[in-house]
Amino acid sequence: MSRRSNRDKPLAEGRDEELARLRSENGRLRRAEKEWELEREILRRAAQYFAKEMRA
Repeated sequence: MSRRSNRDKPLAEGRDEELARLRSENGRLRRAEKEWELEREILRRAAQYFAKEMRA
């Protein structure tokens, strides 16, 4: 049984590392999404502003 637990331990550590990597990437992607949403909102407002300027 000790051989079996030794084989499972690196596998469990690999899963933990993978989970940590995925959580980190998920956080990075959420931050990027917020930045893109802000950029899109800025561009939307700029487009509205210049559309009004063109009509006036």
